[in-house]
Amino acid sequence: MKKWYSLLLAVMLIIGALAGCAGKQDQGKEEKKAGVVKSSEQAAFPVTIKDALGDKVVIDKKPERIVSLIPSNTEIAFALGLGKEVVGVSDYDNYPAEVSKKVKVGGQEINVEKIISLKPNLVLAHESAASIEKAALQQLRDAGIKVFVVKNADHFEQVYNTIDTIGKATGEAEKAGEIIKGMKDKLAVIQAKAKEVKGEKKVLVEVSPAPEIYTAGKNTFMDEMLSMIKADNIAHDQNGWVKIDEEAMVKRNPDVIVTTYGYYVKNPAAKVLNQKGWENVNAVKNKQVLDVNADKVNRPGPRIVEGVEDLAKAIYPEVFK
Repeated sequence: MKKWYSLLLAVMLIIGALAGCAGKQDQGKEEKKAGVVKSSEQAAFPVTIKDALGDKVVIDKKPERIVSLIPSNTEIAFALGLGKEVVGVSDYDNYPAEVSKKVKVGGQEINVEKIISLKPNLVLAHESAASIEKAALQQLRDAGIKVFVVKNADHFEQVYNTIDTIGKATGEAEKAGEIIKGMKDKLAVIQAKAKEVKGEKKVLVEVSPAPEIYTAGKNTFMDEMLSMIKADNIAHDQNGWVKIDEEAMVKRNPDVIVTTYGYYVKNPAAKVLNQKGWENVNAVKNKQVLDVNADKVNRPGPRIVEGVEDLAKAIYPEVFK
């Protein structure tokens, strides 16, 4: 009888132990669902990332206060869900709407004192302005502020890399991956639709109005976007942003003229339609002059895929209804 009782007690203890383990497993699952941060998840910091200047920037912990010095970095930060963490932005920031409530820290010349007063853990600078801001950025570093200079991007793959890098620097790598996947998926849908295009249209892009018309050649987002939607950029033989030879472009006879300066020139289409010497160009004769949002087609951030869609709808409305 005693042996039987001892055996029963042992079995009960084993069952109890197993139940406890199961309870801990269930608790772990519940904690994961609830977003409880475990020590293994905290291991993402410190993180060391090489920036555009070749400097290895060590970020000790997830930044709680961020200052962005260029609109594209700001848009990426907000897309990553860091709107509350962003405490300062450049004078040029205009998207999303919440940036209007953020402290402005300057334009071409940044206000070092104001940035320091915001007590940021991280300042997101940019390669395009790094030489101009060199002394100011060093002052921030000397003040003990982490400064990360984001690489310039001229192609979509570089934009994806930028989003990924900022995601790692801010502890939002997973969210960055989701954004990149969403962009690629949407772009794939647009490109699949573009296969329905029959007969490529010749397109001229005007990024500034007459009398000094500048256009987008190869190695620009605009050129890559036009290629994606089966449109022929008649300035593809040029490199970067260049002032056009009007006579040469008139001879190339674009079917569509796309402008990107409607945000500061009233009725840009009318301006193009009245350009002297362009009367016999197909785009002018057929009134195929359209303006697109400059920020979407030039700014290396999450909205750039929307820029592709806007171009597609403008150039091939019969396909992209």
